[in-house]
Amino acid sequence: MMAKDAVLPYEKAIELYEPVLGFEVHVELNTKTKMFCGCANEFGDGPNTNVCPVCIGLPGSLPTVNEQAIESSIRLGLALGTNIAESCRFARKNYFYPDLAKAYQISQYDEPIAYEGSVEIELEDGTPFTIPIERAHMEEDAGKLNHIGRTGRIQDAQYSLVDYNRAGVPLVEIVTKPIFGTEGRAPEVGRAYVAAIRDIVKALGVSDARMEQGSIRCDANISLRPRGQEKLGIRTETKNINSLRSVERAVRYEIQRQAAVLASGGTVVQQTRHWHEDTGVTSPGRIKSDADDYRYFPEPDLVPVVTTRETVERLRATLPELPHVKRSRLKTEWGFTDLEFRDIVNGGLVDIVEATIAAGASPVASRKWWTGELTRVANAQGISTAELTITPAQVAELTALVEAGTITDRIARQVIEGVLAGEGDPSAVVEARGLAVVSDDTALLSAIDDALAAQPEILDKIRSGKVQAAGAIIGQVMKAMHGQADAARVRELILEKAQTQS
Repeated sequence: MMAKDAVLPYEKAIELYEPVLGFEVHVELNTKTKMFCGCANEFGDGPNTNVCPVCIGLPGSLPTVNEQAIESSIRLGLALGTNIAESCRFARKNYFYPDLAKAYQISQYDEPIAYEGSVEIELEDGTPFTIPIERAHMEEDAGKLNHIGRTGRIQDAQYSLVDYNRAGVPLVEIVTKPIFGTEGRAPEVGRAYVAAIRDIVKALGVSDARMEQGSIRCDANISLRPRGQEKLGIRTETKNINSLRSVERAVRYEIQRQAAVLASGGTVVQQTRHWHEDTGVTSPGRIKSDADDYRYFPEPDLVPVVTTRETVERLRATLPELPHVKRSRLKTEWGFTDLEFRDIVNGGLVDIVEATIAAGASPVASRKWWTGELTRVANAQGISTAELTITPAQVAELTALVEAGTITDRIARQVIEGVLAGEGDPSAVVEARGLAVVSDDTALLSAIDDALAAQPEILDKIRSGKVQAAGAIIGQVMKAMHGQADAARVRELILEKAQTQS
């Protein structure tokens, strides 16, 4: 059983030390083939089925560069506000690991394709923050180790198997400069930054950005320095974090762990760390290597990549509206307050609300249903709201039925249940279940008479000015009609009856 490290309470850690962050986000590109060979770039295929002499490093094999990967890398660099190098080259990064068949990775070192940029992020309460980008460089992915054991982790594995399907998949690694000034919000900044990168690559269409499949992986570099000290502390690098929640939790934990080491007079060890989602802790990996340890040298089998201004401008013209610009525009167009729009953003619902509005719903109704009942249902099922099997068009149809008076909000919840159960579109569910609101005043008056017969004193109260007393009758009528009545219309009929019988 792994021993747990001592941790300092988070508030105490922040009081004593200033956190300095850095992130390396690896984005798998969704090209049809791999970075340096013609093997298919497909997730989920059988182990070791998408391999060839190039991607498993057999002697005599020669790499060739994937042109689409280069163009995707340039587009991503432009979206990050970086400069695009007129000429860049690949390098060999030498290290041994079982999932790296040729014992070196083709990457970029001193000549990346993109450098010097920044990303604007927004924290959950709307606070803006700028993340400085040092570089974005192209490289190939390594293979994948499958640890066979109770938990699937290396710590308790009986043995490990290597799947080289991922070896050679094109990556862009986005490296930040040291990030200062996060203070106690460091974990939130980490989460917001990785979310911003995910949103950008999805908008560009260069990756499916599915963190649970490893399409985006984050390495979090964290160090602490005592308050007032200029010199940076020793950093650790928590590797391959694959969810936004885990980024936030890992940053928080590592700050607490390092603070406990420093507060006790110890020294932080510069090393890689492994994040454990189940226990919420990190554990030691290997001693962190510096660049010299990798013995970088120019890749002799590949010529430099030369990028013309014409190519850069052609690719710049293909960029979509960037997520933060789009959000600002939509908030204004939809007429939402900062707080109202923040609910949509924090729920990851901007695109789906936009699609619902495009299908005919009003902004107010779209926000109401997606951030309200639909989010509640998704949370109950343990999935994201976007994973619900109800489409924006169906939600727009639902809002139209409510606005037309065909159903009430309460009935709409039953309609949603039917749609999610596969019973068809909202109109079909209303018809099949007989959920349409009763609009026949005769039926409503009959129910009102029955309710008043049981509580005859209500009319006297209404006549004496206590109009709120009608609520008791409305409740009885709604119960009798199984919720399929318009409460406002029932109230009108009750007041008319009180007036005509006075």
